Order: sequence, then C-alpha cells, then structure tokens
Amino acid sequence: MPLSVSLSVDGDVSVIELSGELDARTAPEFHQTIEKAAEHGTATVEIRMHEVGYMASAGLRSLVFAQQKVADGVSIRVVGASEPVARTIRTAGLDRSIALADE
Repeated sequence: MPLSVSLSVDGDVSVIELSGELDARTAPEFHQTIEKAAEHGTATVEIRMHEVGYMASAGLRSLVFAQQKVADGVSIRVVGASEPVARTIRTAGLDRSIALADE
C-alpha cells in the first residue's frame, strides 16, 4: 500500500499526517516532509500515524532522521500509532526521546 503524507502547521505545531505503509520504498517521501516541517521552526513536530498499518525498520530510521533534522528543544510526538507500530518504536527504544500518544 502506498504512503500518503501531508504537512500542516497549527500554531506552534507542525503536523505530519501519514497513511499507508512506512517502509524503505516510502520513507524518502516522509523524509522530504520532515525536512519541510523542520524549516517551519515550530516547537513541536506531531506525526499522526492513525492510518499507518505497517512500519518497517526504515520507518524507525525515519524517526531518527526526524530527531536529527529538527532544532534542539523541538519535541517530536507520534500520535495514534497502532499497537504493533508503537511496540516497534518502544522495542527500538525511541520512546525515550519521542513521545507516544494515543490521542
């Protein structure tokens, strides 16, 4: 399933909405959106994953890429990840630096 990515800014939050599968084939599009979000200089980058059914290791690398791209002090939140996707993030230990929220 292809990945659909959108970016919007709501106040001091850059919101990236993902839908589909996040894997090696689709990660480059996500990376481009992360770079655009980082350019906005918001305090938070919120990655909404309600509609992400599968995330491969390339998705984890994308989250690390996001951490590297945003300025110091910018928080990254993953919102609405399914339990398998959230478990992948926790297993990799990324939940120590990226907030996971059910919202």
